[in-house]
Amino acid sequence: MSSVSESLEFQKIWLWQQYAARVTPGVQRVVEFAKRLPGFCDFTQDDQLILIKMGFFETWLSHVARLVKDSTLTFDDGTYLTRQQLEIIYDTDFVVSLFNFANTLNVYGLSDTEIGLFSAMVLLASDRPGISESKMIARTRERITEALRVQIVRSRNASTQALQLMPALEAKIPELRSLGAKHNAHCGWLRMTKPRLPPLFAELFDIPMEDES
Repeated sequence: MSSVSESLEFQKIWLWQQYAARVTPGVQRVVEFAKRLPGFCDFTQDDQLILIKMGFFETWLSHVARLVKDSTLTFDDGTYLTRQQLEIIYDTDFVVSLFNFANTLNVYGLSDTEIGLFSAMVLLASDRPGISESKMIARTRERITEALRVQIVRSRNASTQALQLMPALEAKIPELRSLGAKHNAHCGWLRMTKPRLPPLFAELFDIPMEDES
C-alpha cells in the first residue's frame, strides 16, 4: 500500500512540475499586462506586487480559458494536461469548477479586447489583504469596468444579449476568486513537499525552495 501511495505522490509531483513549467511563462505576461493598464504604475510598489501576486492565477485563468476544452487544458506551447491529470494535481471538485468557469466564459464569445478588460477587472481587486491605496485602485477598476460595458454594448449593437452580458461577467468574478483561493490552498501541499519547481512559480506562490546540495 505504501508503494502505491509513493507512486501516486511521485506522479503528483511530476505533474505539478510539468504544470508549473508551463504556467511560469504566463507570470511575465501578466506582469507586462498589468503595467500596461492605465494608472497601474501609479500605485505603490507594494500594492502592485500584492495585486499581481494574489491575482495572478485568476488573471492567468481568464486569459487561458479559451484554451480549455471538454477534457484538456492546452498551454501556449501546444502541450496540454488532461482533465484526469488536473484532478491528480488538484481534486475532482476543483477541476469541475475550473472547467465550468472556462466553458461559461467561452460561451460568451468575448473578443480579445473584452477578455483584456475583464482580466483587468479581475486583477484590480482593491480588497486584497495588505492593500494600502484601495480607493485609488477601486477608482481605476471602475474606469476599466465602464470601458468594458461600453465595448460590449457597442460591439453588440446594444442588443438584449449585450445588456445581460455585463452583469453575467461581474457575477463570474466571485467564482474566479474562489478558484484562486482554492488554488492557493492546493499550493499548501507543495509548501510541505517542496518539489523542485521553477523559481518564479515558487516565489509567486510562497513555496520554499530546498537548498540544493
